[in-house]
Amino acid sequence: MSMPHATDAAAPGPGAQAGVDWGRVRADFPLLYRSVHDHPLVYFDNANTSQKPSAVIEAMDGYYRRFNANVSRAVHQLGSEATEAYEASRKKLAGLLNVRADELVLCSGTTFAINLVAYSWALPRLKPGDVILVSRMEHHANIVPWQLVAERTGATIRVAEINDDGTLDLDALYAAMTPEVKLLAVAHVSNLLGTVNPVRAICREARKRGVVTVVDGSQAVPHRRIDLAAIGCDFYAFTGHKMCGPTGTGALWARREHLQAMPPFIGGGEMIREVSFEGTVFNDPPHKFEAGTPNIAGFVGLGAAVDYLQALGLERIEAREAELLAHLNEELARVDGLRIFGHAPDKAAVVSFLVEGAHAHDLATLLDLEGVAIRSGQHCAHPLLQFYGVAATCRASLAFYNTHEEIDAFVAALRKVRGLLG
Repeated sequence: MSMPHATDAAAPGPGAQAGVDWGRVRADFPLLYRSVHDHPLVYFDNANTSQKPSAVIEAMDGYYRRFNANVSRAVHQLGSEATEAYEASRKKLAGLLNVRADELVLCSGTTFAINLVAYSWALPRLKPGDVILVSRMEHHANIVPWQLVAERTGATIRVAEINDDGTLDLDALYAAMTPEVKLLAVAHVSNLLGTVNPVRAICREARKRGVVTVVDGSQAVPHRRIDLAAIGCDFYAFTGHKMCGPTGTGALWARREHLQAMPPFIGGGEMIREVSFEGTVFNDPPHKFEAGTPNIAGFVGLGAAVDYLQALGLERIEAREAELLAHLNEELARVDGLRIFGHAPDKAAVVSFLVEGAHAHDLATLLDLEGVAIRSGQHCAHPLLQFYGVAATCRASLAFYNTHEEIDAFVAALRKVRGLLG
């Protein structure tokens, strides 16, 4: 990390006590210092995508400048250096998650990863009468693939409902794990509510009943220490661009026995050992699932992002974001007519809200004119919004590089905009 001089002037909290100068950390992210509509940028759309530190940008630039070549194909020096850097990123991700590197399939992100499970594990196995159990709070990427597979296999979808505070109804969830349930799809952290699901306990109960578990970790991996060996799921999907890495990167972790039994999802180069017109012998996992030229520069950048997060410390990141969330909640409580969706204890730093008399899109558009970037809309979570009886919400999502001053600026802009909307 670079060491420029900057400070977060807010009162010390857990992060400060850990000896981290968060102002100096923030200076590692060049985009945060631009202006929008003649206002300093306040970027509170981190659940959508995170900003990238200079180390990630420089790593990608370095790949193109120094060793741009395809991976696992050439014996020349550039090809060897590219392959080494690409595979080093796989090992770094494995270390981050406490798993074996040969259990990680590198791919474009969570959406691809879940589709890989849907078409390579579920499609060949499910049959009429089987049930796929999906929680109410899932992102569309953890709903639509299962619907498509259900249509083709005759399986059905069953919904695991939530409580009014945005927590999973665990008693109902466990009761719903009847013998016909073959797969459970559940988010580690809700992208709309910030709810942190007890995935370790959920996966333990699923395992007792012979239910295979698919966990969407997109909103978890960037914000807390993840130990997949302890969680005990069967599949875990996540996205690189939400964890300070480039877009078009991510991975699927799967138990080795699943990867060995699953057929390839996409055919092409690099996923084979031998091809003839009589048949093909496929490569070993995870390469069996990595057909074609990958996003090499992106994964070089993702490796740099892992290094960055590891150096900073996931525990420190989690404490910092909890500190910022507490400040945000305190300030939002003073805004008249504001409704927050999701009040789970120990939630992640995601706040979805509406202001009485203001449409979510109007609110977000006017906030943008004040330099504040938040998300508005349905957040790829239509069934969850239907539960709350609303068509859209605004969402402010924080990251460790945000500041207490930005929270104050956001709330001041919110009050101003609310006045304009009457």
